[in-house]
Formats: sequence, C-alpha cells, structure tokens
Amino acid sequence: MSALDDLTSELRADGGLLAAALNDEPVGAPLQQGARAEVELLLEAIREGYELHYGEPRVVATEDPDLALLAGDRLYALGLEKLAAIGDLDAVRTLSDLISSSARAHAEQDPARAEKAWTDAVSELHRAGTPEPGAGGL
Repeated sequence: MSALDDLTSELRADGGLLAAALNDEPVGAPLQQGARAEVELLLEAIREGYELHYGEPRVVATEDPDLALLAGDRLYALGLEKLAAIGDLDAVRTLSDLISSSARAHAEQDPARAEKAWTDAVSELHRAGTPEPGAGGL
C-alpha cells in the first residue's frame, strides 16, 4: 500500500464531500518513497493540495473548481498538521514556503519554477532525514 493509498483511506474515513470525490484508486506514482510512512503521507497530502489548485490531482476527482480549491486547502492543512506533529519546525517552514512560492510562480505563469521549488523542497527534506516524532529534523 502506497502513501497515496493511505491518503485516500484517511480522507475516505473523514467522510463528507471530499470523501465522495475520491478516486477509487489513486492515479500516478507516489512523490517520495523510502521515507517513513507518516512522512510520505504528509508529503502526498501537500502535493495533492497543490495538484488540486494547479495541476492533475491523483486522489481527488472533481469537476467542481470550488470543491477543488477547498479540498486543496484542506490537504495543505492536513499535511502541515502531520508535519507539525513530528515536531520539525524547520520542515514546517520549508513546506509552508514551498506552498507560497509555488502559488507565486503560478500567479506569475511560471509553472516550471513551481516544479523546481517542489524538487528543491523535497530534496531538502530528504537530506534532513526522517526523525521519530518529537525528535526534530525531518
């Protein structure tokens, strides 16, 4: 089971409009493999939020742009909440900055810069490692 499957299961368990808009099976490859499962899950939640705002979502399937926007915000928040529970404030900053810089890049019609921001942020987090909850350092 991949982090995308885990994300789908968690969102389905939450119920509501978002659960009703889920793909039966996520589409596409996971963002990062080999990290601790909860780290993979939070990265996938944040990436899915990004894709709902700007690209091709892999977990949520909706033609409703308002639902996509709200679901994207919900997934950003879910990922950052999970990251904060790990206790790594530097990683929270990195991913919060990523969300902001990718939004700015899209507003300036530069999706390539947004993708580079994603690549750089995931690499930075990967270099920092994956601690146990509360240990600091992602």
